[in-house]
Formats: sequence, C-alpha cells, structure tokens
Amino acid sequence: MIEFRTSSFCNRGSCVEVGRTPDGTFLVRDTKNREQTALAFTREEWAAFVAGVKNGEFEAS
Repeated sequence: MIEFRTSSFCNRGSCVEVGRTPDGTFLVRDTKNREQTALAFTREEWAAFVAGVKNGEFEAS
C-alpha cells in the first residue's frame, strides 16, 4: 500500500496528495478523487519539478 501525504498548507480539502511507489515513482492525486491517480513522475522528473518550485518558477504573476 502506498502512503500519500498532503501538504500542511492544505486547509480546505481541495488539495493534492503525493505518494511514492516501491520503485521510486512519485504519484500525485486530487484529494477529492482519491480513487484515481492523476499524474506519475520518475525520480528525475520529480526532482526537476521540486527544484523549479524552490526556484520560484511557478509563482503566480
């Protein structure tokens, strides 16, 4: 069973959760539809995404 985590910034229930498979794939799903995984990322893809977030590349303008 994959354990999913929700950000501590989630406060209204409309959030995403992130889980990790035994082979290292990262899974992202919507908290309103936990039965379906929406996105899957390799370790490299996930690392690039997290680096972009930390670098401010996805800030709203």
